[in-house]
Amino acid sequence: MTNRSTYRAAVVKAPGQLELVDRPIPEPAYGQVRIRVEACGVCHSDSATVERAAPADGEPRVPGHEVVGRIEALGAGVEGWRIGQRVGVGFLAGEDRTCPSCRQGDVVNCENPVITGMTTDGGYAEIMLAEARGLVRVPDDLDAAEAAPLLCAGLTTFNALRNAGARAGDVVAIHGLGGLGHLAVQFANKMGFYTVAIARGADKAELAVQLGAHRYIDAKAEDVAATLRGMGGAKVLLATAPTGAGMAATVSGLAARGKLVVVAVPGDPISVNAVDLVFGGRSIVGALTGTVSDNEQTLAFARLRGVRPMIETFPLEEAQAAYQRMMRADVRFRAVLVMNSNNRGAQV
Repeated sequence: MTNRSTYRAAVVKAPGQLELVDRPIPEPAYGQVRIRVEACGVCHSDSATVERAAPADGEPRVPGHEVVGRIEALGAGVEGWRIGQRVGVGFLAGEDRTCPSCRQGDVVNCENPVITGMTTDGGYAEIMLAEARGLVRVPDDLDAAEAAPLLCAGLTTFNALRNAGARAGDVVAIHGLGGLGHLAVQFANKMGFYTVAIARGADKAELAVQLGAHRYIDAKAEDVAATLRGMGGAKVLLATAPTGAGMAATVSGLAARGKLVVVAVPGDPISVNAVDLVFGGRSIVGALTGTVSDNEQTLAFARLRGVRPMIETFPLEEAQAAYQRMMRADVRFRAVLVMNSNNRGAQV
């Protein structure tokens, strides 16, 4: 690394606008590490920061919560980590350890969490600070740009699928083939489920099969629920497309005691006929990312079974363009900013 005293970061200048600035390189506080960022995914959740006005009484926020890099400085009190170690930081990057959820061991639902890129500066930068308790070990042989989306989109879909109660051979459907969905189809196939992909348009059928779908349902041409019922019903349907109406239309296609697991947040409500829930004991549940241990298991499974995101990479200088293309759903399928060294196994 160089002896520069500043680093570059893309900060929120105004709602929807990012600006590249130079900032002094900070020293990590107690319990923190400083990371030299290699790559950071651009996620739709970043809009919660980017579309919000910059604070009038503080520094503008740096977005980004799919971060891969290497530790270059350790704060006081940090144990079990070393300089040069490959690490990642996801959406949830620390918990308060005192709220009712934390006291019951449910840190994912902490009431006062550290959220990367929202409550603290994230990875649209050459350098970032992170709580050591929120670090994820990232294998050296994973490409940084491919590993980054696995820390959020990958974790979200992997964890939701493996905890939904389906068993190998069950029908598991993935609603949507975007940034989340294209990973979910791969995970579902590698977990041994009969994998059904659901999207709109016949043009997506070939991609669905390439990703591992055993059956593709074109929601524009077929009755999704009726088609699923023809297969005996879906044990699990993972909703990755942000449309409440689209999610609702799948519920009657669930098997008895089947689950609609919601991981995308639509702008419209999910309006469901209670008959479809009561008769058949079906349910609708939400799923939110996972712990740092879950994230490491996501990376290990993806590495073992060859699950990788389809990405487009952008230099940090093009953070605005990458963000805008992501918001227009004009990226196939995850935008990733790349900074510093992106070489596998490269040392700081």
